[in-house]
Amino acid sequence: TGRKPVRMLRSAALLSAIGAASAFAPMSIPSNRVAPKSSVTMQAMSDSVPFLKQPEKLDGSMVGDVGFDPLGFSNVADIKFLREAEIKHGRVAMLAAAGSMVQDIATAPAYDAIAGGAKMTALHDALVKQGAMGQLLCWIGFLEVFGTMALFQTLNGNRAPGDFKFDPLGFGKKPEALARYELAEMKNGRLAMLGVGGMVHGYFVTGKGPIELLTNFQGL
Repeated sequence: TGRKPVRMLRSAALLSAIGAASAFAPMSIPSNRVAPKSSVTMQAMSDSVPFLKQPEKLDGSMVGDVGFDPLGFSNVADIKFLREAEIKHGRVAMLAAAGSMVQDIATAPAYDAIAGGAKMTALHDALVKQGAMGQLLCWIGFLEVFGTMALFQTLNGNRAPGDFKFDPLGFGKKPEALARYELAEMKNGRLAMLGVGGMVHGYFVTGKGPIELLTNFQGL
């Protein structure tokens, strides 16, 4: 009889201890409950300029796209127009870089009679005075007509930027080879644009072509 109150006190103490411990136990979430989604989404950073955000229109789908657009041109102009311009200027720069170097290593009597040994920007001025630059301007303007027609096709989605179906040697017959050559063209075109800029400014400072400057370098 005296043991019943003791047992009841022990049971009450045990239940109160269990209740107190359960207050500090982690709360379990039912499996059918969905955690709330965050309303803030982090924008990816550019691979080429890590401290700038990835441009929205440069999603990596174009050949050579590394998210480089620090001035935000892709936000104000059609991305297909920008790619057409980049490919075009890269091709022109590659031809210009080759021509700038050929002037230093090869000459011909007919060329000397027209240019008088002038190079780089001095050659431009000589051809203007001689009259040959007008003829070049006329033919290049004629080609620009077809380039403009092709550009409209690109903007309408009927043509890939820079694609003139010009592949006389068949380098792009295999898809994997075509992708490799397209990437090589983009990289070499970008390098040529920088290179020609350096060649022209080097001529402004030294009066020498690129090969002549390298083989006969003298401090200023």
